[in-house]
Formats: sequence, C-alpha cells, structure tokens
Amino acid sequence: MSNLTRRSLLAVGGATAALTLGTWSRPRWADAQTGELNLYSSRHYNTDNALYQGFTDQTGIRVNLIEGGADDLLERIKSEGDRSPADIFMTVDAGRLWRADQEDLFTPVSSSILEGNIPENLRHPNGHWFGFSKRARVIMYNRDRVNPADLSTYEDLADPKWRGQILIRSSGNIYNQSLMGAMIETLGEGAVEDWAEGLVANFARPPEGNDTAQIRALAAGRGGLAIVNTYYLARLGNSEDPADQEVFDKVGVFFPNQPPQGDLNPILARRPEYRGTHVNISGAGVLRNAPNPDAAKAFLEYLAGSAAQVFFSQGNYEYPAVEGTAIDPVLASFGTLFKEDTVNVEAYGSNSRQAVEISDRVGWI
Repeated sequence: MSNLTRRSLLAVGGATAALTLGTWSRPRWADAQTGELNLYSSRHYNTDNALYQGFTDQTGIRVNLIEGGADDLLERIKSEGDRSPADIFMTVDAGRLWRADQEDLFTPVSSSILEGNIPENLRHPNGHWFGFSKRARVIMYNRDRVNPADLSTYEDLADPKWRGQILIRSSGNIYNQSLMGAMIETLGEGAVEDWAEGLVANFARPPEGNDTAQIRALAAGRGGLAIVNTYYLARLGNSEDPADQEVFDKVGVFFPNQPPQGDLNPILARRPEYRGTHVNISGAGVLRNAPNPDAAKAFLEYLAGSAAQVFFSQGNYEYPAVEGTAIDPVLASFGTLFKEDTVNVEAYGSNSRQAVEISDRVGWI
C-alpha cells in the first residue's frame, strides 16, 4: 500500500534552516516566473525542507511536495499519465533513476549550468536526469578487530581470510545492486559472480537491517567488516546520544580500490583494482508531462548551485556533486582525497538485472 503525503512548503523553522539559508547566493536564473513546482521525492530527510524553502525564497516559486517510496511514486506517475501534476521526480540511487528512464518518464534538459557543474559520469548522457549529491559505499571496520593495513579492495573481501567477518544488508537493497552493477561494468559478470560467491561465504550472519544496523552490529563485534554508505556513520558522529557516539568511536572507515601512494605509472593506474571507491547519487529529472517545465529546469539548476551543494553536505552528510564545495567536518574526518570510481552511474541500472541474477545464484538473500 502506498504511503504518500502532500504538503506545500511555505516556511521552514529551526536552527538548521536558519544556518543553511543564510549561505545561499542568488543564481543567474532567479528571475524565473513565479508560480508552483510539483516535486515527487523519495528523499525522506526532514532537513530537505530548508533546501526547498531556499528555492522559493530565491525564485518566488512555491514547492508542493509529494513524498513516498520510489516505487510507489513511479507507479503513481505512470497511473496519472499525461494528466500527472508532477514536474520533478527526485530519488536516491542511480538505479532508481534508470528505472524511471526506462519507463520513458523523463524529458531531456539542456542547460549550460547543469552540464558545466555536474560531472559527466554523474548524469544521464542525454540530460534525462542529473546527480546532485554523492554517497560513498565504503568498507567500515571494527577498530579492535581489524587492522586497516590489511584492507585493500572490494574484491579482496571474498578472500577466505575474512571468513565470518562480513556484515552487509540484503541483496534486494538497491545500494548493493548498484555496487554490483558498477563492478559488472568494469570486471565483467563472471568475475563479479565469483566475487559474490566468496563474499557470501564470508558473511558474519544472514543479511538483515539497514546500513545503520550494520554499523551497530560492527561496533558490537558481530563482525569485523561492513559495506555501508558513509553518511550513516556521519549521522552517528553528529548525534548527541552517548550510545551513538560510542558506536562511532569503535568504527573506522576505509576507502577501497585506491592507487598506491606516490608516483604511479599511468598505465598501472588504469588497472581495475585502482579504479576508486564506488559512489552513488541522489538525483532528479524533469518529467515528460511536467506542467511547469521552466520552473522544473530552474529547480535542477538551483540544486547544482553552490548554496544547495553546501546544503547537501551540511544537511545530510552527503558528498556534493560539484567539486570544491565544503563538506561536513565529520564526513571530512573520514578522508577527502580518495579516488572515486568514475564509471557512468547509468551502468548501475543497466546492469541491475545481472546483479540480481548473480545474487540469486550465489545465495545472497
């Protein structure tokens, strides 16, 4: 059953909003006509309210928000057809954006701002959708049980030396499907199936819970390693709850698949094991039947601007898509100079079927 809510965001209170909104600068397109924007979003972060209010303050365009699960929203958009009031579909994970695009729900957007600010690998090749924030899917380790010097790559997690050590959520989770999709793009389906088989053999327990649950289990010693997104740990690090701080202090962050420090032959640097850490996105696109296409384009350009980019990091501990943007101090404490895998994120969705089939064959529930 769908769990959808609707609200018009006319005002936002609280210290977070006041802090964030004070940093926003007026963009070049701020003279867009006033009116309304209908945003269908599966981002479930209350702090995003300040982000939308900033757009209204700058443009006079009111944001009407429909919230729900990504699959629920996509079904709603399809059922509404050409009468849909939706202007923007916004969600987390490139795999979900790919699914929407396969349903022919997006319309291409041509924008020098978006094409100039958003790296090519974080957007659809034809402008159907754009990534506005990143989340790195890293290896976290129990500081008392694992020496980070023993860690190297995602591929190494299939080594029998990690037997009984790996914590990870279900293969049905789209974050894991996207990680596998990226690996399939680089390593090939056969190699990824071999990896997944070894990974499953090293599980500390059957997959259960979300990323935060993996971190808590890791701190409790239920395993030595976990594959999770960085922003979940940053939330715990910024929490005022002593129990969360205790968990945070027991967990370390390792960015896999990094090239060796120092000079490296450019040919060697292109080897798959040095491709960089997997990153996923939160992104959005303008819908094909959008009744307010100009406002929708302006909203996307706003999300690619400096103020909104700072918000993504400060408000939800994500990495901004635009280079040079300051990030949250706790997030920065994990490391800021890591190499990212630059495979185009569209591959996460296009390889998702193979990822699911591999998971089924190796028994990753």
